[in-house]
Amino acid sequence: MAYGKRETEGVATLADIEALPEGVVGEIIDGTLYVHAQPRPGHMDILGSLHAELWGAFQQGRGGPGGWWIQVEPGIELEGSPEFIPDVAGWRKERIARLPSTSWRLAPDWACEILSPSTRGYDQRIKRPFYARIGIRHLWFIDVESRTLTVSELRDGHWTELGVYGDDDVIRAAPFEEVELRLGELWPLVESSDAR
Repeated sequence: MAYGKRETEGVATLADIEALPEGVVGEIIDGTLYVHAQPRPGHMDILGSLHAELWGAFQQGRGGPGGWWIQVEPGIELEGSPEFIPDVAGWRKERIARLPSTSWRLAPDWACEILSPSTRGYDQRIKRPFYARIGIRHLWFIDVESRTLTVSELRDGHWTELGVYGDDDVIRAAPFEEVELRLGELWPLVESSDAR
């Protein structure tokens, strides 16, 4: 199942998401409900690997500077968009000192989306400009098919690509330059079509 808009009566609400069938994920961006298939094992393995790399160093301060909340698939609620979910996102603790008890109500400082055949268009055409509008400063795209990481930074309301990295690269990428990432260790040992 590729992503798609789901027709609703008026502006989409959380009730529209709750009414979705099992195995279908929904997000509301600018009042429109978008749906896609639930992530598959390869997608979730990359999520887990990236989260593990960043969580210890940047949330817990083990081998890194700390100072961040790093969350897998956090539910975020902003005006006009009561539910959207980056694959992984991070907030600087200087902006929000404690984890929220419900949904996040502040746009993250960094978001990462894992592109797959069924979500590539949605992540690039819908979420990327939306993330710029709400002021997310750093955006990463992990492309499962090409085994690459694209790092972008928001400058004057537009995305500036800082680099595209692949299998053999060991990088220090904004906003997490303090720790090296070995990209080859992120890719799961699954067929590429199993990403989502």
